[in-house]
Amino acid sequence: MMEFVIQCNYTTGYDGVCYPMPKLDLDSTFEQKNDIAKAVEDELEKAMSLYGYEIVQTLIVDIEPDEHVKRAMNEINAAARMRAAANEKAEAEKILQIKRAEGEAESKYLAGVGIARQRQAIVDGLRDSVLAFSSNVPGTSSKDVMDMVLITQYFDTMKEIGASSKSSSVFIPHGPGAVKDIASQIREGLLQGEAASHH
Repeated sequence: MMEFVIQCNYTTGYDGVCYPMPKLDLDSTFEQKNDIAKAVEDELEKAMSLYGYEIVQTLIVDIEPDEHVKRAMNEINAAARMRAAANEKAEAEKILQIKRAEGEAESKYLAGVGIARQRQAIVDGLRDSVLAFSSNVPGTSSKDVMDMVLITQYFDTMKEIGASSKSSSVFIPHGPGAVKDIASQIREGLLQGEAASHH
């Protein structure tokens, strides 16, 4: 009798599981494990109560799909994770590019502010030099002072070019007459720029 009950229990349990399973896809089967266990419990309760047995609870410990199905599921999960990782990487790269562009814009703005202040300081320094030199050396004009300042700057530039070990070779005329020519060229450029700004 006990052997019959066990066989009946197994057959009824198997039928109870098989009854809801064909209606579900694989993902739903995993998600509804508790519902399937309840359906099996109900089926067993009906069948076994005839023999005086009470079914307290049924457990579905694991759902074991076919090996091919498992492999396919793993590939789907791996592909989904790869896609998510690619999206995250693209988003991180986008943020990095935006931050880099913002940093460059801020850097250029600050460089522009620095150059403007530097030029203002140069103009103030030149004005003070012209006024001080003209008042201390009688008979000198502002043109004479500017020529001297330009020549001084020319020599300072030549000194910096020569002192740097990593500078490229620069050929600049540097005879005594060339200094006068350079001063004239700079002065003419400034005058032309000033004339163009008034038109």
